Amino acid sequence: MTAILTAAIDTERLTLLPLRVEHAEEMAAVLGDPALHRYIGGAPATAQELRKRYARMVAGSPLPVISWCNWVISVEEEAGRGRCLAGYVQATVTPSRDGAGLVAEIAWVVGGAWQGRGIAKEAARGLVRWLEERGVGTLIAHIHPDHLASVAVAASVGLTPTDQWQNGEVRWRRRVVS
Repeated sequence: MTAILTAAIDTERLTLLPLRVEHAEEMAAVLGDPALHRYIGGAPATAQELRKRYARMVAGSPLPVISWCNWVISVEEEAGRGRCLAGYVQATVTPSRDGAGLVAEIAWVVGGAWQGRGIAKEAARGLVRWLEERGVGTLIAHIHPDHLASVAVAASVGLTPTDQWQNGEVRWRRRVVS
């Protein structure tokens, strides 16, 4: 498998920008609400912690058959004040175990100030379209069963829950039929 390289993804209202270490400062504020971590776990990271994490992520997987694809979500601020970051989407792309194509484990997080506006759904749809264009045939997400907003996002991109669990989360799946 050749590594999948991220590129900007445009949707109707958003631009998904490939992650850069320089995004850490703004993203620390976006992800800084402790309530945001209720379902995703952990605690808010500092800008310094995010810089270190983002440097590892941008460097890519040490295994050439795994692609780490990460974007920040850029939105137009209200009242024409320019663009700002509102969250992120990500995909870890690997060959399927049966050799029948590519599998992407996807995730999305939108900061509290931008929730309730359809940003996560729009970003996830853009991500899924982009992955499908690159030959990804199976999509997987792990979602806490009480996180109804993420359940709605998963359903909006055609994922369905399975009976499999991982770390207290339900595995959602979608196989793309070509």
